[in-house]
Amino acid sequence: MGGEEASVLDVRRLRLLRELALRGTLADVAAALHQSPSAVSQQLAQLEREAGVELLRKAGRRVQLTPEAEILVEHTVAVLERLEQAESDLASAQREVVGPVRLAVFQSAALALLPATLRMLGEDHPRLRVTVTQREPETALLETSARDFDLVVAEQYPGHAAPWHPGLDREPLTGDRIRLALPPTGGGTGSAAAWDAVGSLPDAARSPWVMEPHGAASRHFAEQMCRRAGFEPDVRFETADLQAHVALVASGNAVALLPDLVWVGRGDPGVRLLDLPGDPERSVFTAARRTTTDRPSVRAVRAALARAVVEAGAGPGVGPGGGGAG
Repeated sequence: MGGEEASVLDVRRLRLLRELALRGTLADVAAALHQSPSAVSQQLAQLEREAGVELLRKAGRRVQLTPEAEILVEHTVAVLERLEQAESDLASAQREVVGPVRLAVFQSAALALLPATLRMLGEDHPRLRVTVTQREPETALLETSARDFDLVVAEQYPGHAAPWHPGLDREPLTGDRIRLALPPTGGGTGSAAAWDAVGSLPDAARSPWVMEPHGAASRHFAEQMCRRAGFEPDVRFETADLQAHVALVASGNAVALLPDLVWVGRGDPGVRLLDLPGDPERSVFTAARRTTTDRPSVRAVRAALARAVVEAGAGPGVGPGGGGAG
């Protein structure tokens, strides 16, 4: 029979369209996939020719997906999930846990749990190759959904829900008590007596504070705790590095609200710790794509993380000070 053959949609180009729907800009897609924006644009133009319909429209300096593109993205997600499920099924058929696992983790969890986790995996699964990247949880959840990582250790503060991605499966890892960290007795700058007199959160109203930058869940939580206690915190230091928070508190320059994971492995933390009203704790959890949760490599890393939590004694009420003032 005459006529042209129907074009076959290329899965690799379909993935680019899905990436664009997820990340928003051609530049972000190019950066994530280590390609140039012009190469991405050319491949999407080729996909348009294969599909025979308009997929992208100019919107100022950006592009928008057409309704036809949205349909293709929906089918692409299903195709990619099915392919990933097939890979997981093949991996499950192997007798030995092998292959790469790309893990994203935030700082305090990395310092507290990674050494034991990696030791256990090295002993139990020597052919498993784990690569680790430090990432803020909200970014890491999106990147895990986008297949940049296989597993993420993330956090959720009280009153601040972590972003929800339908394709991700979440498993609780531990609860992490949050406390008011103060300079050690007699350790404050200036009048040490002012620090030593702090016995509750309202007493810290006139203290200098260290907090994470605006936009972080921990910053929102800390500000809300202070406001409910009747004051606006005097935030003199901003840093996302919780080790810097610890140093500023221990040196007598600030107070902070810190989770117990930062004290794991430290012995004497060198600060005073006071419980907060209601004993708040952040939830620490792992998340993986639902199509990979049965993959032996992902299960092995999750199991090792859970064992590391137990080994570290990490969890509600087990930080320095034993649940009261430290």
